[in-house]
Amino acid sequence: MPSTYSLRQRFRYWFENTLSRGSGSIIAWLGLASLALVLLAGLILTLSGISAPDSGPLSFGEAAWQSLMRALDSGAVGGDEGWALRLVMLLVTIGGLFILSTFIGTLTSGLEGQLEELRKGRSRVLEKDHTLILGWSPKVFTIVEELVMANASRQHARIVILSERDKVDMEDELRARIPDTRTTKIICRTGSPLDLDELEVVSPHDARSIIVLSPEGLDNPDTHVIKSVLALTNNPNRKPGTYHIVAELQSAANLEAGQLVGNNETTFVLADELIARVTAQTCRQSGLSEVYTELLDFGGKEIYFREEPTLLRQTYHEACLAYDNSTVIGIFRADGTARLNPPASTLIKNGDKLILIAEDDTTIRLAPKHHFDIHTNVFQKGETAAKPERTLILGWNPKGFRIIQELDQYVAPGSEATVVLEDDAAWRRQLDSLSARLTNQTLTVRVGEITQKATLYGLQPETYDHTVVLSESHLPLQQADARTLITLLHLRNISDQTRQDLSIVSEMLDVRNKALAEVTRADDFIVSDKLVSLMLAQLSENGHLQQVFDDLFSAEGSEIYLKPIEEYIQPGVAVNFFTLTEAASRRNETAIGYKKRGSGPGGKPVSEVEISPVKHTEVLFSAGDKLIVLSEN
Repeated sequence: MPSTYSLRQRFRYWFENTLSRGSGSIIAWLGLASLALVLLAGLILTLSGISAPDSGPLSFGEAAWQSLMRALDSGAVGGDEGWALRLVMLLVTIGGLFILSTFIGTLTSGLEGQLEELRKGRSRVLEKDHTLILGWSPKVFTIVEELVMANASRQHARIVILSERDKVDMEDELRARIPDTRTTKIICRTGSPLDLDELEVVSPHDARSIIVLSPEGLDNPDTHVIKSVLALTNNPNRKPGTYHIVAELQSAANLEAGQLVGNNETTFVLADELIARVTAQTCRQSGLSEVYTELLDFGGKEIYFREEPTLLRQTYHEACLAYDNSTVIGIFRADGTARLNPPASTLIKNGDKLILIAEDDTTIRLAPKHHFDIHTNVFQKGETAAKPERTLILGWNPKGFRIIQELDQYVAPGSEATVVLEDDAAWRRQLDSLSARLTNQTLTVRVGEITQKATLYGLQPETYDHTVVLSESHLPLQQADARTLITLLHLRNISDQTRQDLSIVSEMLDVRNKALAEVTRADDFIVSDKLVSLMLAQLSENGHLQQVFDDLFSAEGSEIYLKPIEEYIQPGVAVNFFTLTEAASRRNETAIGYKKRGSGPGGKPVSEVEISPVKHTEVLFSAGDKLIVLSEN
C-alpha cells in the first residue's frame, strides 16, 4: 500500500530542501520574512487608523516604511508616542532583531564557508602559458627556485602546483624556503593528479610545460607517475596539440610502460640512473660535479640552441672559434638529432642549430675578429696511459649496482671495486650475480660498519684511487646523512694521519646538509634530489636538451673529462682560451672550460672551475691544472 503524507509533512519536506541549498536560500527566506513583517505591520497601522505624532493617520506606504525603519534600527522605537503605535512598532522591532541577527549569522557563516573552500585550494586556476607541477616532494623547492630564475626575463610568469597536501601548508613552506619569487607568481591547489576532475582545476591543457614528481613514501611510486601522465595524455578534454611533459621515474624497469602512455609527449628522467651515472663519472674526476651543477643550474652558464646563418657551410672547428663569450659544444641537426663534439670537419647545414654554453642567450655573439692569437708553439702532445683503478664503495643502496656497472665501462682491465656494507644476504646474492657480469673489474664484498673508525682503518682507504660514500636509503633522510657525515669525518682523520689525499665522492640526500659536509674536505658531493630537480627544471624549459643530456651522462658518445693541462700546452705560459680550443680540437675534443688549483685561507687547497670563459683573456696555467673537455675517452 503506497505511503500517504499530510500536507504539513510535504510542506516541511519542501521547506527543508530549500534550506539545504545553502546560504543563498536562507537569505531569500529571511528577505521574504522581512517583507511579510513590514507589509503586515503597515496593513495593521493603516486599517486601525493609528496616528503618528504630528502627522495624523498613516498611509499604507508610509506605515510600511516606518515599520521597515524599526525593523532595521531597534533604537528608532524610542521616539514613538502612543501605546498602540509603540506596541505595533515594538513587535516589528523584535521581529526585525530576530531576522537581522539570523541574516548576519547566515552571511557570516556563508563567507566563512567560502573562505574555507578557498583555503582548501579547490577553486579553478584561470592561467595560460604556466608551468604546472603535479605532486609534492623535497625536489619542488629546487625546481621552483630554478624556474623563478629562468622566468626572470618574463613578466607575469606563473607556476601552478597541484598536490594532495593542504594548500596553506604548501604556500607557507614555499614562502619560507623561497621568499623572493621575482616576476613569478606561485599558485597552489589541493587535489589528486590522478583525478580527472581535480586535474582540470589547474588548467593542464593551457600549460606551457608540465612536471610530474615522484611521490614519497610509496612502495612503487612509478605507478603513480605513469598514471598521472596517462591522466594527461588520454584526458577526454585534452588539447589538440602536443603536451610538453617531464616526468620523474625511479626505476628503469618502468620506462617502457611510461613511454607507452607518454605518446611521445613525455620526457622521462630516471632518477636512480642519473645519480648512478654522475657518481661513477665524478668519483674518477674530482670537480666534475661542479661542472654538471654549473650546466644544469639556471643561475650559472646554461646550454642554448642557436641558428647562425653566418656560419652556414662552415666547419664545426670554425664554429668553435667564432664566439668569444660562448662555447660551441655540438650541432643540433634539422632532423631533430643532436651530436656533441662532432669531427672538426663536420659542415653546418641549412636548418642546423649550434649547441652552445653561455651565460645568457643575449650574450651569444660572434667574435668581432678572425685573428685569435693562437700560440701553436706552446702545444704539447701527451696522453696519460690508462691503468687499472681501485674503487672503494662505503655504504649501500640500490643505485650502487648501477654505479658499479657504469664504472666497468670506464676503467681499464684489471681494475678492482670493493663494497663495504652491513651483513645483508639479499644484497650479497645480487652483488655476486653482478660480479659475474663485469668485464674490466673484479668485485669484492666486505661486511662492516662504515661509521666505525676501526673498520675504516682496516680497509686502508689511502690505498684506493677513488672512494665513494653512499647514503643508506632504508634510513630516514636526516639519519642517513648523519651517518654519511660521520663516515666522512673519519676519512678526513685518516687522510690527515697518513698524510695522503683521498679522492672522495659522497652522496647527500638533503642539500641543506652539504654545508655541514664541506668541513670533511670531500672532493665532490652528489646531492641526489638537487641534481634530479635541476634536470627536471631544465627539460621543462627546453625538451631538446634530453638528447644532449643522454650523450653527456652516457658511457657512449662524448662525455665531460678533466684532463691535465700539460697534455695540451706547456705549463707556466699565459695563453688565451682560443689557444686551448685549438689544442683540444687537434685531439678531436671540444674545450669547454678549465679548473685551476690554488690556495685559500690558511693554505687550504681550493679549486676554481670556469665554464665557457672569455676566450681572448689570457690565463697562466700551472702543472696540476685541468682542461675541461668533451671527449669520447
